[in-house]
Amino acid sequence: MRSGSLALTNIGQLVTNDPSREGLLGVVADAGVIVIDGIISWVGAAADLPETPDVIDCDGAAVVPGFVDPHTHLAFAGDRADEFGRRLRGESYEEIMAAGGGIRSTVAATRAATTGDLTSATLDRARRMQAAGTTTVEVKSGYGLDLEHEKRLLAVAAAAGSAIALDVVPTFLGAHTVPPEFAGDADGFVDHLVEVVLPECAPLARFCDVFCDKGVFTVDQARRVLLAGKEHGLLPRLHANQLARSGGVQLAVELGAMSADHLDHLADEDIAALSAAETVAVLLPGVSFSLRLPQARGRDLWDAGVTVALGTDCNPGTSHIETMPFVIALACLEMGLTPEEALWSATRGGALALGLEDRGHIIPGARGDLVVLAHTSYVHLAYRPDAPPVAKVIKRGLRV
Repeated sequence: MRSGSLALTNIGQLVTNDPSREGLLGVVADAGVIVIDGIISWVGAAADLPETPDVIDCDGAAVVPGFVDPHTHLAFAGDRADEFGRRLRGESYEEIMAAGGGIRSTVAATRAATTGDLTSATLDRARRMQAAGTTTVEVKSGYGLDLEHEKRLLAVAAAAGSAIALDVVPTFLGAHTVPPEFAGDADGFVDHLVEVVLPECAPLARFCDVFCDKGVFTVDQARRVLLAGKEHGLLPRLHANQLARSGGVQLAVELGAMSADHLDHLADEDIAALSAAETVAVLLPGVSFSLRLPQARGRDLWDAGVTVALGTDCNPGTSHIETMPFVIALACLEMGLTPEEALWSATRGGALALGLEDRGHIIPGARGDLVVLAHTSYVHLAYRPDAPPVAKVIKRGLRV
């Protein structure tokens, strides 16, 4: 198929996320879409579709915006299946972390991996994400924790995205945990990050993130890293309130962070703070599912008017999940969102969490990223969580 113009016709149910249309999802029945040079140029009734050389007949299937995954740790090496088994036998995540497992074990495996092996593994995961409808994905560093390997992870993530035309949004997460060489000296490690690692990594990233939580980095340490990131042009986002009420929500609001992610431990005042701010709440139901813990208060956040996004948190330890359709199902079945809220959060919500105004919706002028489902209704994403959900993926007007 040549680049240029592409029409999708005979769409039984088109999810536009267009606020000018009726309902949260702005659904158009019996619809058509035209994409020219990678940008959506026309949306309307299939009967009114202008003549276009390249046409995909959707045969009555539903079409939705490409999924935008705003929180992943896609670039890593190693396997933590043993840790998973230990948790199922009763050990807590915190106990495993304290014993040197968790993030630190992945750091050791990632540092030891060749760049070729690391790139190949990351690319394999990226391909599976794309096949399941993800067209834009945020990828964090954080499994290197030193200058050499943090730079390598950001470069590997970019290379994987370029190889398959998947948009990768890079995030510097040098403050993921304290590495062995700084054991017992978190403040010293923060000094090293701010003075040595971050300035070299900043040109390779768009965001700066910190794991601000119990047993990891304090609010003061996180603030220092995020403010240093701002000085180097990186927008702040934050791992907040995953393990405890850490003060991360208040810090995210204070700094005007693009997002506060996880949010498994929230009080009413935390929800009120987010509802008064522009910070997006990125919820990761796969983590609570994998850890067998209560889900974040997604229903309460949504009802309070907080902008909600959904992500996979793809990582080898606490959410070895790659596909957004499964996350949508979890958000509905485990967290209490409706199918409409979950789909919006996995598309437009994810785009807003990454500051990407040109995607997550199907309107003229938006990026031509669309997913043709294998079903006639988007509700099947939650209704049939084990069924292959995607028939075709369109990226910038081209089938991938």
